[in-house]
Amino acid sequence: MAYDMVSRLSLPGVVFSIFLISSSFPCQAQLCSNFYDSTCPNALTTIRTAIRRAVSSERRMAASLIRLHFHDCFVQGCDASIMLDNSPSIDSEKFSFVNNNSIRGFEVIDGAKAQVESICPGVVSCADIAAVAARDASVAVGGPSWTVRLGRRDSTKASRSLADSNIPRATDSFSELIDMFSRKGLSERDMVALSGSHSIGQARCVTFRARIHDNSSDIDAGFASTRRRRCPSTSGDGDNNLAPLDLVTPNSLDNNYFRNLIQRRGLLQSDQVLFSGQSTDSIVTDYSRNPSLFSSDFAAAMLRMGDIEPLTGSQGEIRRVCSVVN
Repeated sequence: MAYDMVSRLSLPGVVFSIFLISSSFPCQAQLCSNFYDSTCPNALTTIRTAIRRAVSSERRMAASLIRLHFHDCFVQGCDASIMLDNSPSIDSEKFSFVNNNSIRGFEVIDGAKAQVESICPGVVSCADIAAVAARDASVAVGGPSWTVRLGRRDSTKASRSLADSNIPRATDSFSELIDMFSRKGLSERDMVALSGSHSIGQARCVTFRARIHDNSSDIDAGFASTRRRRCPSTSGDGDNNLAPLDLVTPNSLDNNYFRNLIQRRGLLQSDQVLFSGQSTDSIVTDYSRNPSLFSSDFAAAMLRMGDIEPLTGSQGEIRRVCSVVN
């Protein structure tokens, strides 16, 4: 059918149609993948080198950089507000309940920013560097790649209170998660795909203590017993002890996370609720069986998340240093 349709078009018509598709595809939500092609052509390769080096030094950093971008986008949009330090005019998001003693990777973004500034001062935003870093981090641990749309500008403000109310928590219920993602324009499928980033990284004992000690039927008994070894039941005892989110392939961004959920081995409550007799069970099952489907959906969801409420044009600024406004 498609061949017959094309065969009836004149050659100029086909060429024009392809031109329309290829010329419009790079841009969406006022962001374009070729945004820096003329103003800083080496920006993306410079960022990629910095991220590869950081992840090579510490595989966990890949998860941290993806999470940093996620936590940025869910508060005021993808505007690098999460990177701002406390100041008389800034109530830093770094110290919100969800981020404090948890969010990391700032020094990697700062390092990439400094390198980009050395070749193109005042051109590339911290928000764009965070978006590119998340993509490059995914690739560095075997995950999918995608073409990042660029042109975000940096916020001149931050909001600790919005971080507290907008970023999902490890103990959130299914309905709370659905509502939170929906408010950002993301679907249930996006939510499940993005949660697949928990196939890498680690979590602190304080975030999963209740789940592994409450003898609930929604957790595999052997899995819970193993996790209790480094996470005592007493609050304050071992709160910051770390455990991999995925015991099987903790250093690879793959679909094993979804197999874990089906086996009731999700470490966080907010993970396991995705496979708990809810509407997302079928999506989890599909991803557990089809790694290619997960990869493509994860890339698409990361793109959609990266389009959340960007500052563009004359809004905001291009920070010279990511932790402070100009």
